[in-house]
Amino acid sequence: METKTVIITGASAGIGKATAEHLMKKGFHVYGTSRKVTGNIDVNAAEDLQSGGFIRMINLDVTCEDSVKTAVDNIISKEGHVDVLISNAGIGIAGSVEDVSLSEAALQVDVNFFGTLRMIKAVIPYMRKQGYGKIIAISSVAGVISIPYQAHYSASKFAVEGLIEALRHEIAPFGIKACLVEPGDTKTDFTKSRIVAKNAGEDSPYYIRFKKSLSRMEKDEQNGASPFCVASTIYKMIKKKNPPVRVAVGFQYKLVLFLKKLLPGRIQEKVIGILYS
Repeated sequence: METKTVIITGASAGIGKATAEHLMKKGFHVYGTSRKVTGNIDVNAAEDLQSGGFIRMINLDVTCEDSVKTAVDNIISKEGHVDVLISNAGIGIAGSVEDVSLSEAALQVDVNFFGTLRMIKAVIPYMRKQGYGKIIAISSVAGVISIPYQAHYSASKFAVEGLIEALRHEIAPFGIKACLVEPGDTKTDFTKSRIVAKNAGEDSPYYIRFKKSLSRMEKDEQNGASPFCVASTIYKMIKKKNPPVRVAVGFQYKLVLFLKKLLPGRIQEKVIGILYS
């Protein structure tokens, strides 16, 4: 059986790193990417001698089209094919809609949405010629249920959801599959890396409610699931011949999304308001 080649963006920490390690142990050739990586591709490597899998870390900035193209072309030159793209790189910007500046909002969307789009556009030509491939975009439960003071993060993930829903139809005739993985609260460094809007300080009229909401979210995240739970779900989606359009990680989040379909909008809004407003 041909060894599968996987590209994972944002693989230096959190869900991306956990997924890279999980797939390496399953025998995959994993190319993890990050803006923080420096040095030679063969130096930034780890191997699992039992499975034959490895992780090679390479520099890639999802906000730069040239960086994306160069990295993907280099991987193809080494492996000859790419089987799976896991678009995981992302950032979070917190603050009210009024307080988040347009430049901050643009950065949020550039990384989370356009970063995913750049990666997809870079791998599709190769997958189309191969006649197979899988694209897995890491979304969020916040990409289905928008959260106060996380509006721009939620909007970026809503956009990714819409992109994948349409993409599935377009690439199906070429043997390529696409799907979404929607983690809920997960214990990673994403919490401390979250960017707080410059205008969300004590002078903001939203300050007290914003800090309360953010504290609740940070507590939930630090008591959340391990990133390896998400990695396990991603692996299951890779193994599925015909993966569903989306899957939430964890029973409670699957239940939340199921209830969203059943409950009236006013009740949903009330529950979110109680939790995060």
